Amino acid sequence: MATPLRWLAYGLVALGAAVTGAYVHERLSAPVPAAAAPIVHILEAPPKAGDAEAGVPELRPDFTLKDAGGRPHPIREWDGKPLMINFWASWCAPCRREIPLLNRLQSEPALKDLQIVGIAVDFPQDVQNFLKKIPVHYPVLIGEQDGLDAANAFGVQAIAFPFTAFVDRQGHVLSLHLGELHEDQARSTLAVLERVDRGELTPATGRDALRAALARLPKPLPAPAD
Repeated sequence: MATPLRWLAYGLVALGAAVTGAYVHERLSAPVPAAAAPIVHILEAPPKAGDAEAGVPELRPDFTLKDAGGRPHPIREWDGKPLMINFWASWCAPCRREIPLLNRLQSEPALKDLQIVGIAVDFPQDVQNFLKKIPVHYPVLIGEQDGLDAANAFGVQAIAFPFTAFVDRQGHVLSLHLGELHEDQARSTLAVLERVDRGELTPATGRDALRAALARLPKPLPAPAD
């Protein structure tokens, strides 16, 4: 019997941008956007803890997933660092396009405090095969149902890959970016995240600053056909 993740992968690949409702899970019952359709949307975290309407938690959720070698890693392993937590899948074209950008960001001396963590919501063997071919310069954790649960913990009910959570040193969720992340969006968000970490902005005022910064960016060009 196919797992819920397998049905998700089949549905996204087979139906492309027109997929809606092909995959139903008890906690992920919303229509499923296609991975190949760029979705650029910023969800600001709530201005205070306990804002149930916003759905996005004030603090980074806690979860543990295994790396490609099967060793478990709690996400709190990187406590005290500004984080980019990138959810992706090996079969997702926009996810693959993001990897060179994430590699560059992780390798930049000016961003030496930044930790990128990839969360592959995928089958372990598929991810292992992918990593043998494509270099990734940051830790990659893997989860099937537990990967979906980790995504859900960020308030994401309708799965669309990739998506990236930006988290400050204190564990506050600054924003979620759903869809392919472009370089100007990443750098604008990281600049605001750095100001929050320096104490120049609170998480709430940082979200306001980020909203304004992203509004000034040019609209991303359509993604190339894959």
